[in-house]
Amino acid sequence: MVAVTVSAAGRIPFARDLPAIVSIDGKTPEDATIADVKAAIAAKYPKFYTTRQKIALKGDKKAMNDETTLKDAGVADGGELTVKDLGPQISWRTVFLVEYAGPLVIHPLIYHFPEIFYGGPVKHSLLQKYVYALVMLHFVKREWETVYVHRFSHGTMPLRNIFKNSAHYHLFSGLFLAYALYSPTYSAKSLYLLGSARSNPSFLLACSALWLFAEVSNGITHWTLRELRPVGTKKRAIPYGYGFALVSCPNYFFEILAWVAIAAMTGSYVAWLFVALSTYQMAVWALKKHRNYKKEFGKEYPRGRKAIIPFIL
Repeated sequence: MVAVTVSAAGRIPFARDLPAIVSIDGKTPEDATIADVKAAIAAKYPKFYTTRQKIALKGDKKAMNDETTLKDAGVADGGELTVKDLGPQISWRTVFLVEYAGPLVIHPLIYHFPEIFYGGPVKHSLLQKYVYALVMLHFVKREWETVYVHRFSHGTMPLRNIFKNSAHYHLFSGLFLAYALYSPTYSAKSLYLLGSARSNPSFLLACSALWLFAEVSNGITHWTLRELRPVGTKKRAIPYGYGFALVSCPNYFFEILAWVAIAAMTGSYVAWLFVALSTYQMAVWALKKHRNYKKEFGKEYPRGRKAIIPFIL
């Protein structure tokens, strides 16, 4: 058995009597992990479940990985750790499902009930029909991938963050995009479309082909990432294969390309603004992941790869 003293870093309503000694039966510092410490704390304070806990060394604010053993952390039997309450948590899978559900509700409402949003009926053009189908298929795909493809390295996130995370999808790819694209500006009677490429079925099919290529490619890269992480683990490995020869995050690159196809199809400044915002956000994520890959794998990581845009960024 190994025992450690756990003190509170901040206010913890479920564990007012901290510091306290928690014991891990049948383990030694060599094989007892931070996950075991969290489980022992949760056993002592049932409402303080493991995903709410952030464990750190005394005097250090950096969170420790669940897989780290007490020995590797430099904590001997009888040593001391601190625990912080991260607040109510929600699973990343649930967050993704909620994010993508927004556009799946908002687009049909605006498309099928124009009287409510535009004050009268809108005879949808072929362009609007294409856009509606592509957007709905995109988010149905994302929901399916969330349930059946993605494996998350982090199980939960703070509940309060779901509102911030959902705003991008519910407002920008949901409300703003749908309101702009299904408006009379792009309807069958619109002068904007009259005689333009956007009323030409061949042009719409070409844009749709680019979109389909990007979506299929995005799905392939998601499957590659899934296969890198065995079920129930947080294992990380260098991804190889389709798209990864050029960039660390081809899934983001192909996502951008899919939205570029829709923006080019419509010519909408709202669609292009959404592409710009999405590209910026995904570039931030990609650069962070790229740096983490290089830091974790060092010389083993392919030197020629960019983060998100081949040969550029």
